[in-house]
Order: sequence, then structure tokens, then C-alpha cells
Amino acid sequence: MKEFELINRYFTGRGVTRRDVDVGIGDDCALVNVPDNCQLAITTDTLVEGVHFFADIPPRALGHRALAVNLSDLAAMGAEPTWVSLGLTLPKIDPEWLEEFTEGMHEIAEYFNVQIIGGDTTQGPLTITICAKGTVPKGKALTRSGANVGDWIYVTGNLGDAALAIESRKNNWPLSESDAASALKKFHYPSPRVAAGQALRGIASSAIDISDGLLADLSHILRRSDVTAQIHADKVPMSDALRHSIPQDQALKLALAYGDDYELLYTVSQDNKLIMESKLHQYGVEPICIGQIQPGNDDIELLYDNQPWLLPESGFEHFS
Repeated sequence: MKEFELINRYFTGRGVTRRDVDVGIGDDCALVNVPDNCQLAITTDTLVEGVHFFADIPPRALGHRALAVNLSDLAAMGAEPTWVSLGLTLPKIDPEWLEEFTEGMHEIAEYFNVQIIGGDTTQGPLTITICAKGTVPKGKALTRSGANVGDWIYVTGNLGDAALAIESRKNNWPLSESDAASALKKFHYPSPRVAAGQALRGIASSAIDISDGLLADLSHILRRSDVTAQIHADKVPMSDALRHSIPQDQALKLALAYGDDYELLYTVSQDNKLIMESKLHQYGVEPICIGQIQPGNDDIELLYDNQPWLLPESGFEHFS
């Protein structure tokens, strides 16, 4: 099988077909129609074998994960996902692997009504680059720069499970079979908070998705908003699998500083708290308040039981 046979077999005519796509796979460029009074949100992520996923990851999980982490960026902006371009570098063509990989990608694309409209395939070390696009009403996008002193800091779900999956494998931690399976599922199949992001438009003052660790990603909001924060580590939500598997200090470090969670981290004013909670409850999301925005630009103040607590290592950063 050669490049164009691969494209025709696994992508052309498969998956979602949106009415706002005039030209999709098969031309030099795709042609799409952006709705009136909307802005186009664009994000790009690259996943590299051995850096972002283990070599033995099931291909269906890899297809899901590759698209999910991009949709999470759109969710953090309050955007509706619409179109995706895929750059796929493969060491060789393995039809069975490709069938599973593309099936995993098509499944999550169908769930969020996203059409794969083009891309590129080439030979080399396994690398997946996705450019995801979405639309958001003009002037309504969530950004990192709107946090204000007094705003409350929230997350949309448990943190640290993906970290548990990675570190338990690297360090041979003796997890129970159910805890290991639960943690690995969170790493392989992240669930981008797309509906929650759209619900937060006009309510949250700032937002970001948690990919590099809660503290590292919160720091992006604080720098862009010229404020600092007080975080209650004992309020950070963690799963039973994480709490039961390793000592509490270690679990908190994974939840606070590791990343790969793809929950939303956002700020909201006192006036908007009740409407925010009501809106997210409609989507089955239980928002958890973990701290508050403070004046200044010093380091994040981390508390446990209202007492100062040592700051764990920062989140993941390439080339650090």
C-alpha cells in the first residue's frame, strides 16, 4: 500500500461529513465556511512515540488520544470543534494497526461532530500532528488573560490519574488490577470538556486546559492576568485509585504538577459562581473550587489544611 491508497482506504469517505465543508480530502486545500459573527479557533499538537505515549499503546487508544488532546485546547477557549487536519508519520504501513488507529480517531470525531478534512502522510518515526479548528461567537472566547483579584479558581474533575498510569509503569508500583486499569484508561482515553467550555462562555473570566500540570498551567493564567493565586492542595480532587495507590504527599505531587489530565482550570467571579455551577451541573460536571486569585505576581501560595505547604516540582516543559 502506498500513500494515496492509504488515504483513500482509511480517510476518504469515512467519518463525519459536515455541511459547512465545501471541499475536504482530495484537493490541495480544504474549503470550509465559517459562520457569520464567529471567530475561527485553531490549535496544533504533535505527539511523538516515546515522549507522549508508550510504544505499545493500543492503536485505537492512540487515535482517540491524539484527537482528544487537541479538542481539549478548543474546549479551553469555549469553541465548538468543527474540522481537523492530520499529519501522520509512519515507520511502515501496517493495515491492521491503521484500521484500529483510524477507527479510534473516527469514533471521537463522530462523537463531537468533527470532520477530518485533510492532512499529510509520510514515512519516518511514528509521529502524529493534528491541527484542530473550531468556531466561537465573536468576542466570546475564553482566554488566559481575564483573571481578576477575588475570582475563585475551579477545576472540572479529578487530577493525577494519567500521571499514576505513567509513573506506576516506569517505577513498577504495585497497583491493584482495577486501579491500574482505571488510571491507564484516563491516560489512553482522555475526555475533553467541550460542553463545559462552551457553557463557561460569558461566565468564566479565564480558562486553560490542564496538559502540563495544574500549577504550571495556572501559572500561564497568572502571568497573562498579572495576578497570583492561593491554592488549597487538600481541595484538589483525586480519584480513589490515586489516593489508595501511593502515599498522600506523592499523590498530591502527581495531581498538582504532572499533567495529561485534560480537565479545565478556570476562574470565575463571586457574582457568577452560582450560575456557573448550575450550568455545569446540566452537563454532569461537578466543579471543584481549589483556591482564589490574589493580588501581586509572586509564586503561587500553596496551603494544606490552611497551613503553608511546600511547592512540588513544576509541570512538564519540553527542553527543560
